[in-house]
Amino acid sequence: MPAAEARRGVAQGTPFLIGELAQRTGRSVHAIRWYESQGLVPGVVRDAGGRRLYGEPHIGWLDLMDRLRRTGMSIAEMREYTALALRGRATLAERRALLAAHRERVQQTIAEWKRALSLVDRKIDFYDAWIESGQRPQLIPTGAPEPARPPRQPDTPAPSRRARRS
Repeated sequence: MPAAEARRGVAQGTPFLIGELAQRTGRSVHAIRWYESQGLVPGVVRDAGGRRLYGEPHIGWLDLMDRLRRTGMSIAEMREYTALALRGRATLAERRALLAAHRERVQQTIAEWKRALSLVDRKIDFYDAWIESGQRPQLIPTGAPEPARPPRQPDTPAPSRRARRS
């Protein structure tokens, strides 16, 4: 969000203090100050007493920064994106390119996590079969194709020995 837009956002609506921003975004005051100290919350103005004033645009901006961080964007790239946004419309293509490159990395990470989750599921199935039968099952080689099975239910415990005997 360009600084001028943020100032307009603070000026147009009723500005609010950091505590309200924290409450409205579900983030701590400490986290908001950290984002601001990293140069990731542009357009924050201060009142006569030196207190930070925020407006509606800061809520969306903070959410964007949080989601970029959670998806693995580096702080340096987030700063670059923020700096580009502050320069306005002339940087639209650069901002789009930065986000498109980040999206590609996120998609690659998701694919890697799906492969890792598949292995974890196979190990859980291995232990379920061992617990159920009392016999150690044959190992399936790591590179073997996935057996078709319904999606795993989260936190489904293996049947207890007592339950199997009845």
